[in-house]
Amino acid sequence: MALIPTILRRSLSLSRASVSAVRLIGGVSHFNCNCHSCTSIALKKSHLSQDFSVPSSSVRNFSASVAVTRPSPDESLIKVIDQEIACAVESNEDNEVQEAPEDFPFEIEDNPGQHTISLSAEHDGEAISVVVYMPNVTAEEENNDNDDDDDAENPSESSMSLVVRLSKSSGLVLEFGCTAYPDEISIDTLSVKDPENVEDPLAYEGPDFSDLDENLQKAFHKYLEIRGIKPSMTNHLYEYMLNKDSKEYLVWLKNLKEFVQA
Repeated sequence: MALIPTILRRSLSLSRASVSAVRLIGGVSHFNCNCHSCTSIALKKSHLSQDFSVPSSSVRNFSASVAVTRPSPDESLIKVIDQEIACAVESNEDNEVQEAPEDFPFEIEDNPGQHTISLSAEHDGEAISVVVYMPNVTAEEENNDNDDDDDAENPSESSMSLVVRLSKSSGLVLEFGCTAYPDEISIDTLSVKDPENVEDPLAYEGPDFSDLDENLQKAFHKYLEIRGIKPSMTNHLYEYMLNKDSKEYLVWLKNLKEFVQA
C-alpha cells in the first residue's frame, strides 16, 4: 500500500513540471525538458521576438541617412535654375524670328552678352550705322491693364531707342537720337559731331529737336526714311530684339548655374 502514495506523489510532480514548462516556454535555457515539442515551441517564440524587434542602432542609422540625403540650399537653388532654363529653352524654340523684309537695307551685327545690336549700310557715299537697344516692353504690359477704358489715351507703348550716325568723307558725323514706335519713328535729338576731337560735355549740340521749325522736322524725318530708318524696318528689329533678349537671358541663367556649381 505504501507504493501507491509514492506513485501519486511522482505523478503530481511530473504534472507540475509540465505546467512550468509551458509558462517558461520563452526561455529554453531555464527548463531542462528535452522533449521535441517543448523545445520547438520555445525556439519559435524566441525567433518571433527577434524578428519583430528593431535594434536602436538601425534607428540611428536611418536618421543619419535622412540627414545626408536632404538637399543643401545650393542644390535647391540649382534645381530652380534648371527649371527656369527649361522654360527659357522652350520659349526660344517658340520665338522664331522671321526673315528680314526685302527692303531691309542693313546688315545686322549681334553683340553677344550686350543689350544692343549694330546695323550698317551705305547710301550715296554715306556710311550709316545704327545702334539698337532692347525694347521697352514694360510700358506695353502696363497698357494691357488699361484696355477697359476705351476713351483713355495711352501715351506709353512698346518702343526702342536708336542712335543713328551718318558720316561722310568730310569727317563730320550727323547723329540722331530716335525712339522707334510700331507705326512711327520719333527724332528726339540731333547733333553734328567731329570724331577727331574729344567730346566736350559743355559743347553746344543745337536746340531741342522739338523746338525746330515744323517743316525742318518733317524734312529730317524724310531724310532718315530715305536711308532706311522707317517703321517697316523697326517692326522687324522689334521681333529680333525680343528674341535676343530671350537668348541673352538663357545664357545668363547658364552662367549663374555654373557659378553656383563651382
